[in-house]
Amino acid sequence: MFKLSLTPRRWLLTLHVLFSAIMFGGAVIFLVLSVIVATSSDEGIVSACYTVMHLLARTSVRASTIGTLATGIMLSVMTQWGLFKYHWIIAKEALTAVCIVIGPVGMYFWTLKAVELTSAYGWSAGADSQYIVNSVQLWIGIIIQIVSLAAMTALSVFKPGGARKRRKTA
Repeated sequence: MFKLSLTPRRWLLTLHVLFSAIMFGGAVIFLVLSVIVATSSDEGIVSACYTVMHLLARTSVRASTIGTLATGIMLSVMTQWGLFKYHWIIAKEALTAVCIVIGPVGMYFWTLKAVELTSAYGWSAGADSQYIVNSVQLWIGIIIQIVSLAAMTALSVFKPGGARKRRKTA
C-alpha cells in the first residue's frame, strides 16, 4: 500500500486539524447562539440566531465534516495507522459517525424546524410544545457534538488502548 512521506503527511495532517478546528468552532458557535436564544426576549434576535445556525449547518458544518472525514480516512490509509489497527482509531471512527449524524444531518433539520416555527408563529412559538422539543433536541445535539469532538481530540493526543491483537490464522 502507498504510504505518504513525511512532508505530504504533515500537510495532510495540517488540513485534517484545520477542518477539525472549523468543526469544533462551529459547534461552539451553535452553543453561543443557543445561549443567546435561551436568554433573549427579542423576537428579531431569536430569529436571526436560528437563521445563522441554519446557514452554518448548510455550509461550514457540512464542508468541515466532509473535509475532516476525507483527510482522516486518507491519514489512516496512507500512513502506518491503518483504519482498524488501533483501538483509539476505531473509537474515533465511532465518534465520527455520531458527529456526522448530529452535525450535517441533525443540526440542519433542527435549525430548519426552528426557523420555520419562529417564522410561522413569531415569538409565540416559544411556548409551543414542538418548539420546546426541537429546542431541547438542538441543545442535546450541540452538547453531544462538542463532547464527541473534544473526545476525538483527546484520543488523537493520548492514543489510548494501543494496537488491537491480531487473530492467529491456522
